[in-house]
Amino acid sequence: MKKNGSLYTLLKGLLLENPVFVLVLGTCPTLAMTKDLISALGMGLAATAVLICSNIVISILGKFIPDSVRIPCYIVVIAGFVTLVQMLIHAYVPDVYEMLGVFLPLITVNCIILGRAEMFAAKNNVGKSALDGLGMGLGFTLALLSIAIIREPFGAGTFAGMDIPFLKDHTIAFLAQAPGGFLVYGIMIAVVYKLTHGKAPYKKEFSCDNCPSAALCNKSACKAKEEN
Repeated sequence: MKKNGSLYTLLKGLLLENPVFVLVLGTCPTLAMTKDLISALGMGLAATAVLICSNIVISILGKFIPDSVRIPCYIVVIAGFVTLVQMLIHAYVPDVYEMLGVFLPLITVNCIILGRAEMFAAKNNVGKSALDGLGMGLGFTLALLSIAIIREPFGAGTFAGMDIPFLKDHTIAFLAQAPGGFLVYGIMIAVVYKLTHGKAPYKKEFSCDNCPSAALCNKSACKAKEEN
């Protein structure tokens, strides 16, 4: 698979550059929305829609936005799509809207979305940016579902809200709480690291050029660390 090919751009977010398990971004919604499958799926799909749309618009407008105001401009674009998605979910899936709560509008400041806008969409064409948004969104959704599929059945004795007879009376309440979420999250990170160890391309290409905060920090200090 060619590293710069369209298929790689689409699939890299599923495992090699999974935003949750490899890049360790979006931790707050990951822990909060994985107590049940419906919340996890709703959050994943909402973030995916925002990722695709914001990547497309930022890819188109990126070259016209001055560097001094690019981050505020990106946030305005992302916030506009988050508001649109929020209104659609509220209108057509009110139960999911209630389940997602405050974490739905907080997609605006999700590090995954802002990071892809800065690192990828602003530097690539519309087609690649759309594929990147879709791939990263699917990777985020897959990560949420993989954690929820452990936490909900064993923590609450249900699957997508439906009771599981043989687990209902033998639940592990710890898994439904925040510490249990951290435990499952940590185990999943370890599993993915084991699967991708030595294969993740970002490990070989680490540099200030790939850092979304490079413009805000002392690049000479970063280069000194790389040389050492």
